[in-house]
Amino acid sequence: MSRRVSTLSSSVLGAVRATFAAWTIGATLLLPRIALGQACCAGASAITPGRLALHEQGLLGGQLRAAWMLGSFNRAARFAGSPPGTSEWDFEQDLFGSLRFARRAQLSLLVPVLESRRRTPSTGAEFGAGLGDLNLSARYDFTWAREYRALPGIAALLGVTFPTGRPQESAHLALGSDATGLGAVQLSAGLALERTFGDWLVDVSGLVAKRLNRRSNGVDSELGTQFTGIVAVGYSFPGELAAALVGTYSFEGNASVAGSEVADTAKRQLRLAGAIGATLTDTVRMQGSLFVDPPLAGVGRNSIASSGLTLTLIRSFL
Repeated sequence: MSRRVSTLSSSVLGAVRATFAAWTIGATLLLPRIALGQACCAGASAITPGRLALHEQGLLGGQLRAAWMLGSFNRAARFAGSPPGTSEWDFEQDLFGSLRFARRAQLSLLVPVLESRRRTPSTGAEFGAGLGDLNLSARYDFTWAREYRALPGIAALLGVTFPTGRPQESAHLALGSDATGLGAVQLSAGLALERTFGDWLVDVSGLVAKRLNRRSNGVDSELGTQFTGIVAVGYSFPGELAAALVGTYSFEGNASVAGSEVADTAKRQLRLAGAIGATLTDTVRMQGSLFVDPPLAGVGRNSIASSGLTLTLIRSFL
């Protein structure tokens, strides 16, 4: 197992998840009529847990996540399973909140805490933990789903991830399990399109993320620009229950060190997820999901393939 690839991959994917969760919050907020919003809001709650319903002014939530490593992709995009005696388990607890501060705008914050247990035959097992990278994001809806018959919901997305976690070079443990952050400020911008068809909700989103230059051990380095595409389909069942399928694909260009591009450091990752969301009371809802990075040759590069599950609880404010 590569200490460097494992830690950086986990950090990048964590930042993507944090940004995605934040910039999809509240896409159907303040639709003209509540009757038009049932499929939109319930389906969206299954796609991403932090979603403001039509009658909500804000929310607070917590999410538990557990994932285990299936193997890794090398620079030639070939997949190899974890060697005998090698394992990695990653855990995450997220606190997040969203607040509407204007009719078409909202602000969201996500605070992650990460833990990792890693083992190799030569080093044995180790366990590390710490605060991850905080994410702050904003969303502005130019149009809402079903607001206009000829247009989908269209939203602009902005975000910034702060390097509050411990970067790889500051890790104290041999396998870097106590590294919890990317070590650089990340700026994100994107566009989200959303449309409902009866009880169905379709969301297509794109995000571009730029990681700023950072200095480590006297050397400047910069990760490549990252592009992420997300396609999600949600369905609302009778009785406040919804389900969704989500596909996320990210691509990152080559990194640079001391101003020079480093060949064969580009990354790509495919993640598939299924989720179920349920409304428990007027102000409480929960969601569970399963996800996997398909361990198929060609779909990943310089990245770790994992599988896992999440459980989320939301308390909203009317």
